This record gives sequence, C-alpha cells and structure tokens, in this order.
Amino acid sequence: MNLEDLKGLFAHMEWADAQVWTAALSNAGAADDAALRAKLSHTHGVQRAFICVWQKVTVVRPPADPPDLAVTLAAARAYYRDLARFVSSLGEEDLARPTVMPWAGGFAEYLGREPSVTTLAETMTQVAMHSTYHRGQVNTRLRELGVEPALTDYIGWLWFGRPAPGWPDASS
Repeated sequence: MNLEDLKGLFAHMEWADAQVWTAALSNAGAADDAALRAKLSHTHGVQRAFICVWQKVTVVRPPADPPDLAVTLAAARAYYRDLARFVSSLGEEDLARPTVMPWAGGFAEYLGREPSVTTLAETMTQVAMHSTYHRGQVNTRLRELGVEPALTDYIGWLWFGRPAPGWPDASS
C-alpha cells in the first residue's frame, strides 16, 4: 500500500461516511434509535482511536453511552479534518513505521500467540476496512428503520468520478 492509494481509500471513506450520515439524518426517528447511534459512535470512535495512536497522543476512547447524532457527526467531521492534516504530513517512508496498537495484546489469547507487529500503512488500511464493515451495519439498520441507504461502494465512488464528501448539517 502506498501513500497515494491510502489517500484514495480515505477519500472514499469520508465520502461514504458522509453518504451514510445524509441517509441517517433523513429520518427523524433515526436520532432516537439506540442501535444506530451505537454503531455510528463506535465507527467514528475507532477511527479516532487509531489516529491517536498514529499521532502518538493519548487514545480517546469512544463514550460508553452513545451520544446524540449531532455530537457524533461533529466528532466525525473533526476526525476527517485531523486525518487530512495527518496524512498530508506523511512521506512514503513513514508507511513502513512499526505501529503497535495498545489494545493488540488483548487479542493474544484469541490468536493463541502475541500479535505480529503491524506497520502504519497496515493500520491505516485497517481503519478504511473496519469503517466499511460498520457502514454496512449502519445501512442495514437504516433499512430496518425504513430508510433507503445510499450507495457507498468504492466502485460507486469511482463511477461517480471520486466526488468530494457532501456532509449533511446535523440539524437536517
């Protein structure tokens, strides 16, 4: 994975997250749905935790009780501003830097061994993939709430011509 590829993955990730948020905020009942709030809070909380590790600052843990959608949306938008600054500060050589996630050791029993050391590029790829996984969950929940989820596939983003994200207003 090179820096340009990662920039593309993150550009898609932001666009797709904005698409999901637009769909979520199109339904007044979504704001009251605890499962939807929890999934969105978790997705953006994990994104924030990873960037904290990358920047070597104290990891901000996601709140135990998911906040209202306006708070989570504001945090997601702030994350993407921080991500853009972080990614723009990187050089190709930074991607090979060993990046140990502080919670990796908690998976030793599950793995049956200590986790292998990962690189910055690998953990950045993980964030994009993890976000995709949870967008699928959010879209499933939206459909259960009677909301037609937006297309968020990477290929769709490419076909649309790699559009910039269209973030909704939290008061929508």
